[in-house]
Amino acid sequence: MDVLLIGGTGLISTGITRGLVAAGHDVTCFTRGETDSTVPESVAFVHGDRDDHDQFTTQVGELDTDCVVDMVCFTPDQADRAIEAFGDDIDQYVFCSTVDVYHRPTERNPVTEDAARKPAVSQYGADKADAEDRFMAADGELFATTMIRPWSTYGEGGTLLHSLGTDTRYIERIRAGDPIIVHGDGSSIWGPCHRDDVARAFVAAVGNPDAYGEAYHVTSEENITWNQYHHRVARALDAPEPDLVHVPTDQLVAAVPDRTGMLEDHFRFSTVFDNTKARRDLGFTYSVPFETGVKRTVDWLDAHDGIDAGDDPAYDRLVEAWRRSTDTFVETTRSEPT
Repeated sequence: MDVLLIGGTGLISTGITRGLVAAGHDVTCFTRGETDSTVPESVAFVHGDRDDHDQFTTQVGELDTDCVVDMVCFTPDQADRAIEAFGDDIDQYVFCSTVDVYHRPTERNPVTEDAARKPAVSQYGADKADAEDRFMAADGELFATTMIRPWSTYGEGGTLLHSLGTDTRYIERIRAGDPIIVHGDGSSIWGPCHRDDVARAFVAAVGNPDAYGEAYHVTSEENITWNQYHHRVARALDAPEPDLVHVPTDQLVAAVPDRTGMLEDHFRFSTVFDNTKARRDLGFTYSVPFETGVKRTVDWLDAHDGIDAGDDPAYDRLVEAWRRSTDTFVETTRSEPT
């Protein structure tokens, strides 16, 4: 097929581009031209801004496209403009959505694709859900719609998450055995999935009639607690056992609101997503163990000078303040008569 990727050089989409070429498709990437990525020479590029609607419509109208894989649609307005631009000139639209469309906490685990989406957990999730609705309304009328909902995707070209965000100083702290802040008691569930596994599911959806009109989870099958997460990262990096400092989520959010947006909307919730549909229709497999993926990710960062080894005084002050306050709490309660 002639496949147009909107995106194509990002964390997941680089793997999709390579996989589509390997599967025999002709691939064109529509990008802003701001990200370097190693993709096969046969891939064609069109550079532009999807939000410049007139130019975008003209540019994609000049292409012979059977299937669109949209990795960078984040709002219902962008979905509406994409539908207008492509109309009924394509056969299939594969939309990269997210598990953030679901309400949190979820009513039950594991979560299936028909779980409640309202009220939204975040504006990002609400916008993605509204975009899903736009594309599904076009399904069968203009083109076949397929929606894929990844969760926490990591891998070469990206970094590792932690309770206070995405900065790579976390990796240096793990290596050095420095204290690592963990939200709550560290028992909430998280499930990272390597980008290669996620990308293969997108490739399998292209031109696949079983995927028409369907939504799919493409998520981890190695669901672990955050405590286990940090211990496995340490093992993957041959680092000391991590020194975990547990701080209640509400206190973390109140203390450093500029570093806890992902924690407040995502990390704090325990969720497990059911991949049954993706295994059945897309042949999805979870093939990259987390520790293997961590080593590959950090090796890539090392090779590209991508790790910030600088100090983080604010992080250290947070650790010190919490330990001091808990010590005071224990001393005070022990000194008073029961």
